[in-house]
Amino acid sequence: MILSLEAMLQLSIVLPLLATVGIVAAGQQPNLREAVTIGTSLVLFYFVVNLYQGLKQGEVISVQWWQLVPGLQLSFAIEPLGMLFALVASFLWIITTIYSIGYMRSHHEQNQTRFYACFAIAIGSVMGIAFAANLFTLFIFYEVLTLSTYPLVTHAGTAEAKKGGRIYLGILLSTSIAFFLLAVITTWVVSGTLDFKPGGVFDANVDTTVAGAILILFIFGIGKAAIMPFHRWLPAAMVAPTPVSALLHAVAVVKAGVFTVLKVCVFIFGIDLLSVLPTTQFLLYLAGASVLLASLVAMQQDNLKARLAYSTVSQLGYVTVGALLATSAGVIGSSMHIAMHAFGKITLFFCAGAILVAAHKSNISEMRGLGKQMPITMAAFFIASLSIIGVPPTGGTWSKWFLLMGTLEAEQWILMAALMISSLLNIAYLLPIPFHAFFSGDKTPFSRAGVKEAPLPSLIALSITTMGCLVLFVYPQPLYELAKAILAT
Repeated sequence: MILSLEAMLQLSIVLPLLATVGIVAAGQQPNLREAVTIGTSLVLFYFVVNLYQGLKQGEVISVQWWQLVPGLQLSFAIEPLGMLFALVASFLWIITTIYSIGYMRSHHEQNQTRFYACFAIAIGSVMGIAFAANLFTLFIFYEVLTLSTYPLVTHAGTAEAKKGGRIYLGILLSTSIAFFLLAVITTWVVSGTLDFKPGGVFDANVDTTVAGAILILFIFGIGKAAIMPFHRWLPAAMVAPTPVSALLHAVAVVKAGVFTVLKVCVFIFGIDLLSVLPTTQFLLYLAGASVLLASLVAMQQDNLKARLAYSTVSQLGYVTVGALLATSAGVIGSSMHIAMHAFGKITLFFCAGAILVAAHKSNISEMRGLGKQMPITMAAFFIASLSIIGVPPTGGTWSKWFLLMGTLEAEQWILMAALMISSLLNIAYLLPIPFHAFFSGDKTPFSRAGVKEAPLPSLIALSITTMGCLVLFVYPQPLYELAKAILAT
């Protein structure tokens, strides 16, 4: 039986949720449990690729599940920005699952069945966010994502993990209820609709003061975008196992945040209205400050995962800046950076986990000479660092180029300087790690150690994402075409 594209759209959301039943049922048989996870992730990616092909051919793909009142329904539709997000998330779920098998078993983690089950629910939520046809649908899946990832953050069950989980849940739920939900309700009252529309939903004669206030509520309410000062949940969540950190920083949570920011800016406000709102400039400078301040804080961190966490806060600021620039180059740069950062940052976290498993080190000061023991891992770390910095031959080059062009287009010289300085700071806090790993003296504890890499599944996963960083430099065209199509809609 050949499934319709509408059926594939619905199954992309439902299948990962249904997979939790199989994962829990196979909990006593790890091989079967993980086969269910990998099999589901492969089928999901197959569905998403088919939806992408349908979108390229001009198909209109949408479904409605349930209507609360006229004009307010749970519905889904395929458009270029959501398609880009779904492609990245569904592909990286496969790779993260492979990595998790090596990491979770080698690290002898407890409650692995709960881990894979919550992971599947989180990916199902991400698909719901990516394909949401309106703010009502997006908000529901946004909250499901928060709740489904809380058990992953507190996975270790220690006092530190529970404290990190409280901060995680507290900040994300409070910003959603206090700001995001209020922004959604106000948008409904002012515009009369919550549907995502090309050019935005507000009338041409809307009060710009009111619209500007709504924009502030959205930016502060979308806590997953980690805009300062609502960013502390992200470093706090680093108590989670490394595969969870990879999920949070590359596949699901933070990408759902910046995706939502971009979606709201383009399809609720529209770039024409966004460019004249009185609060846009303030929010641009706030996002620019987040980019710089988080980079400075990252430089002070000796714990590798903490440094990468603050790096993520900074990189998310790039996407928010691009969205708020309200220029075509800014939108293209932000869209592409969602994917480029995903591949670079997930590789860095994969490397951090590999180092913990193989060398039992988590502090950067203890990693001098480690390249002699873990050459593949540290080479991958170097390439991924180049992508985060945004230099050839890595994919991050293109997204940062368009973001800089966006600041030029908008004549935002201060923000251009902020992005360039941040890239220099990226060099300062990332490149010394692989440099000292490969070129430190012979007196390090690793100087005479034999090669001891992470378990093979983890090594395969980080090698694939490293190749992704390089391939996206040579062949960024599919991502660019999707990003450009966002403006065409």
